[in-house]
Amino acid sequence: MAGLICSACLVVALPLMANAPAAAESGSADMGSSGSAGSSDIYLPVSTPAGLQALAAASTQLGKPYKWGGTGPNSWDCSGLTQWAFSTAGVHLPRTSQQQSKVGHAIPAWALAPGDIIIFWHDASHVGIYAGFGQVLNAYGPNGVPVGFNPLDRMPPVKTIRRLG
Repeated sequence: MAGLICSACLVVALPLMANAPAAAESGSADMGSSGSAGSSDIYLPVSTPAGLQALAAASTQLGKPYKWGGTGPNSWDCSGLTQWAFSTAGVHLPRTSQQQSKVGHAIPAWALAPGDIIIFWHDASHVGIYAGFGQVLNAYGPNGVPVGFNPLDRMPPVKTIRRLG
Protein backbone atom coordinates (compact mmCIF):
# COMPACT_ATOMS: atom_id res chain seq x y z
CA MET A 1 0.00 0.00 0.00
CA ALA A 2 1.42 3.31 -1.01
CA GLY A 3 0.55 6.39 0.98
CA LEU A 4 1.88 9.89 0.97
CA ILE A 5 3.68 10.70 4.21
CA CYS A 6 4.66 14.26 5.02
CA SER A 7 7.49 15.35 7.27
CA ALA A 8 5.24 15.07 10.32
CA CYS A 9 4.48 11.41 9.40
CA LEU A 10 0.85 12.05 8.53
CA VAL A 11 -0.80 9.59 6.17
CA VAL A 12 -2.80 11.48 3.56
CA ALA A 13 -4.69 8.91 1.50
CA LEU A 14 -4.27 5.18 1.31
CA PRO A 15 -5.61 3.27 -1.64
CA LEU A 16 -7.23 0.29 0.06
CA MET A 17 -8.33 -2.87 -1.66
CA ALA A 18 -12.00 -2.89 -0.75
CA ASN A 19 -12.69 -6.11 -2.66
CA ALA A 20 -9.39 -7.86 -1.97
CA PRO A 21 -10.80 -10.79 0.08
CA ALA A 22 -13.34 -11.67 -2.61
CA ALA A 23 -10.73 -11.42 -5.36
CA ALA A 24 -8.28 -13.55 -3.39
CA GLU A 25 -10.91 -16.23 -2.79
CA SER A 26 -11.87 -16.49 -6.45
CA GLY A 27 -8.27 -16.88 -7.50
CA SER A 28 -8.56 -14.30 -10.26
CA ALA A 29 -9.07 -10.61 -10.44
CA ASP A 30 -8.85 -7.90 -13.03
CA MET A 31 -5.83 -6.03 -11.80
CA GLY A 32 -6.21 -3.19 -14.30
CA SER A 33 -3.42 -0.71 -14.82
CA SER A 34 -3.14 0.11 -11.11
CA GLY A 35 -2.25 -3.43 -10.08
CA SER A 36 -4.99 -3.73 -7.47
CA ALA A 37 -8.39 -5.36 -7.54
CA GLY A 38 -11.32 -3.15 -6.66
CA SER A 39 -9.21 -0.44 -5.07
CA SER A 40 -10.61 2.87 -3.94
CA ASP A 41 -9.23 5.86 -2.12
CA ILE A 42 -10.10 6.15 1.55
CA TYR A 43 -9.49 9.61 2.97
CA LEU A 44 -8.39 9.89 6.55
CA PRO A 45 -8.73 12.98 8.74
CA VAL A 46 -5.13 14.05 8.13
CA SER A 47 -3.75 17.10 6.38
CA THR A 48 -1.84 17.33 3.13
CA PRO A 49 1.48 19.19 3.18
CA ALA A 50 0.04 21.69 0.65
CA GLY A 51 -3.04 22.25 2.81
CA LEU A 52 -0.90 22.94 5.88
CA GLN A 53 1.33 25.31 3.93
CA ALA A 54 -1.72 27.16 2.57
CA LEU A 55 -3.20 27.41 6.06
CA ALA A 56 0.07 28.85 7.37
CA ALA A 57 0.19 31.37 4.51
CA ALA A 58 -3.44 32.40 5.03
CA SER A 59 -2.80 32.93 8.74
CA THR A 60 -0.26 35.65 7.85
CA GLN A 61 -3.21 37.64 6.48
CA LEU A 62 -5.20 37.71 9.73
CA GLY A 63 -6.64 41.13 10.41
CA LYS A 64 -6.57 42.38 6.82
CA PRO A 65 -9.98 43.58 5.66
CA TYR A 66 -12.51 41.67 3.60
CA LYS A 67 -13.29 43.35 0.28
CA TRP A 68 -15.53 41.80 -2.37
CA GLY A 69 -13.28 41.00 -5.35
CA GLY A 70 -10.15 41.45 -3.23
CA THR A 71 -7.11 39.45 -4.32
CA GLY A 72 -4.58 40.96 -1.91
CA PRO A 73 -2.19 41.95 -0.71
CA ASN A 74 -4.06 44.60 1.29
CA SER A 75 -7.58 43.14 1.26
CA TRP A 76 -9.17 39.82 0.38
CA ASP A 77 -12.38 38.16 -0.57
CA CYS A 78 -12.86 34.52 0.40
CA SER A 79 -11.74 32.89 -2.83
CA GLY A 80 -8.95 35.38 -3.42
CA LEU A 81 -7.47 34.40 -0.05
CA THR A 82 -7.69 30.65 -0.70
CA GLN A 83 -6.35 31.05 -4.24
CA TRP A 84 -3.34 33.03 -2.99
CA ALA A 85 -2.70 30.79 0.04
CA PHE A 86 -2.66 27.61 -2.03
CA SER A 87 -0.47 29.24 -4.68
CA THR A 88 2.24 29.57 -2.01
CA ALA A 89 2.13 25.77 -1.78
CA GLY A 90 2.31 25.30 -5.55
CA VAL A 91 -1.40 24.52 -5.96
CA HIS A 92 -3.08 26.74 -8.55
CA LEU A 93 -6.78 27.24 -7.83
CA PRO A 94 -9.37 28.89 -10.04
CA ARG A 95 -10.52 32.35 -8.96
CA THR A 96 -14.08 31.87 -7.65
CA SER A 97 -15.50 29.76 -4.83
CA GLN A 98 -17.87 28.12 -7.33
CA GLN A 99 -14.90 27.00 -9.44
CA GLN A 100 -12.91 25.99 -6.35
CA SER A 101 -15.79 23.73 -5.28
CA LYS A 102 -14.94 21.42 -8.19
CA VAL A 103 -11.18 20.93 -7.74
CA GLY A 104 -9.24 18.45 -5.64
CA HIS A 105 -10.91 15.50 -3.97
CA ALA A 106 -14.30 15.56 -2.27
CA ILE A 107 -13.86 14.67 1.41
CA PRO A 108 -16.59 13.46 3.77
CA ALA A 109 -17.17 15.63 6.85
CA TRP A 110 -15.79 12.95 9.18
CA ALA A 111 -12.42 13.12 7.36
CA LEU A 112 -12.08 16.93 7.58
CA ALA A 113 -8.50 17.98 8.38
CA PRO A 114 -6.64 21.28 8.72
CA GLY A 115 -5.84 22.70 5.29
CA ASP A 116 -8.96 21.31 3.59
CA ILE A 117 -11.13 23.94 1.95
CA ILE A 118 -14.79 24.12 2.84
CA ILE A 119 -17.28 25.49 0.36
CA PHE A 120 -20.42 26.99 1.89
CA TRP A 121 -23.99 27.67 0.76
CA HIS A 122 -25.90 25.72 -1.89
CA ASP A 123 -24.61 28.08 -4.58
CA ALA A 124 -20.96 27.63 -3.45
CA SER A 125 -20.69 31.36 -2.76
CA HIS A 126 -18.21 31.19 0.14
CA VAL A 127 -14.99 29.30 0.85
CA GLY A 128 -12.67 29.02 3.83
CA ILE A 129 -9.74 26.91 4.98
CA TYR A 130 -10.33 24.52 7.87
CA ALA A 131 -7.88 25.41 10.64
CA GLY A 132 -8.63 22.58 13.06
CA PHE A 133 -10.33 22.65 16.45
CA GLY A 134 -13.66 23.47 14.80
CA GLN A 135 -12.40 26.76 13.29
CA VAL A 136 -12.46 28.08 9.72
CA LEU A 137 -9.95 30.70 8.59
CA ASN A 138 -11.67 32.91 6.05
CA ALA A 139 -12.28 36.32 4.59
CA TYR A 140 -15.93 36.93 5.33
CA GLY A 141 -17.94 40.09 4.63
CA PRO A 142 -19.31 42.67 4.74
CA ASN A 143 -16.53 44.89 3.45
CA GLY A 144 -14.04 45.82 6.15
CA VAL A 145 -14.49 42.76 8.40
CA PRO A 146 -11.01 41.42 9.16
CA VAL A 147 -9.77 38.06 7.91
CA GLY A 148 -10.08 35.72 10.85
CA PHE A 149 -11.40 32.54 12.39
CA ASN A 150 -15.04 31.55 12.67
CA PRO A 151 -16.48 28.49 14.42
CA LEU A 152 -17.48 25.92 11.80
CA ASP A 153 -20.71 25.21 13.65
CA ARG A 154 -21.73 28.86 13.18
CA MET A 155 -20.89 29.00 9.49
CA PRO A 156 -23.42 28.69 6.65
CA PRO A 157 -24.43 25.22 5.41
CA VAL A 158 -21.56 23.23 3.90
CA LYS A 159 -21.85 22.36 0.21
CA THR A 160 -18.61 20.39 -0.12
CA ILE A 161 -15.21 19.82 1.44
CA ARG A 162 -12.23 19.58 -0.89
CA ARG A 163 -8.71 18.27 -0.24
CA LEU A 164 -5.94 19.75 -2.36
CA GLY A 165 -2.32 18.84 -2.96
